[in-house]
Amino acid sequence: MKEIQTNNAPAAVGPYSQAVVTNNMLFTSGQIPVNPLTGEIPDGIEAQANQVFTNLKNLLEAAGTSLAKAVKTTVFIQNMDDFAKVNQIYEAYFSAPYPARSCVEVSKLPKGVLIEVEAIAEA
Repeated sequence: MKEIQTNNAPAAVGPYSQAVVTNNMLFTSGQIPVNPLTGEIPDGIEAQANQVFTNLKNLLEAAGTSLAKAVKTTVFIQNMDDFAKVNQIYEAYFSAPYPARSCVEVSKLPKGVLIEVEAIAEA
């Protein structure tokens, strides 16, 4: 197993890796909408979703892969009413054939953010 780490995505805030590669597959930890350069969290679901997908993109690229090679994503959102907005932004980062995906409403996310996303991709 190989650990992936980049300064272009939020640092781990606990005992876990940003991502790992094993058997030519990349597994990311959940990415939250923290700007890795400033530590700031943008306001609103649209801005937070864009930051999350940018962080995810940067993490995959640090591993030598890309969003185009994602095979599965899991999206955690605090309010299912934001589902359509998240889908619209998701389409700006992913293209057909889209990765398989789950989307789950949760009561609380780290740092009070509105969205968290994890991915599995070909390495």
